[in-house]
Amino acid sequence: MTDRLKVAVLVSGHGSNLQALIDACQKPGFPAQIVRVISNVKGAFGIQRALKAGIPHSVIDHLKFENRTDFEAQINDELESCSAELVCLAGFMRLLTGSFVKKWRGRLVNIHPSLLPAFKGLDTHARALAAGVKIAGCTIHYVSQGMDAGPIIAQAAVPVMPNDSEDILAARILQQEHIIFPLALKMIAERRVKIEDGRVHIDGITPNNSVIISPVLN
Repeated sequence: MTDRLKVAVLVSGHGSNLQALIDACQKPGFPAQIVRVISNVKGAFGIQRALKAGIPHSVIDHLKFENRTDFEAQINDELESCSAELVCLAGFMRLLTGSFVKKWRGRLVNIHPSLLPAFKGLDTHARALAAGVKIAGCTIHYVSQGMDAGPIIAQAAVPVMPNDSEDILAARILQQEHIIFPLALKMIAERRVKIEDGRVHIDGITPNNSVIISPVLN
């Protein structure tokens, strides 16, 4: 397939969402390809995933830089060197400066394990359980200068069960992350996603009137 969208993925850890994107991009006819994986952590397992898939990869250790500007300049050089058209943050655990976000505006997407705008930041599952919510989930969004902010592309919701622990809820949500991240990438690569007045509009989607209710009485 020609003219596939060139994608770079930034990771800091295990990289299960990276693997979901790798698997999607390896399917015949998928409209995107991963051209570079970058990690800020030398031992991140995401690098091993890239190596196994034959994807060019690099480690840019943030600890070796005096400031975020120099760190991000190195990342930007890597992105430009591989002609990346879109950057996916897949568990990249570094806050990006406003100047970097501005440079990549509309070409930088993130996954977050909550139904934004609820529970921005860290410890999302613990905070959701503490708040007593009955439905939780995950969000794919374009990155803006606010933390875990920006136009929402896709979301998936799951029920919160009475005996959920953080780990159990996280695992249930992670399954949905692996579905909606490739979905969002596919829609972006197909040029169906547009940002208008700070909101995402997607061409050619079929309205879905299904409702998730939690809890459900027997």
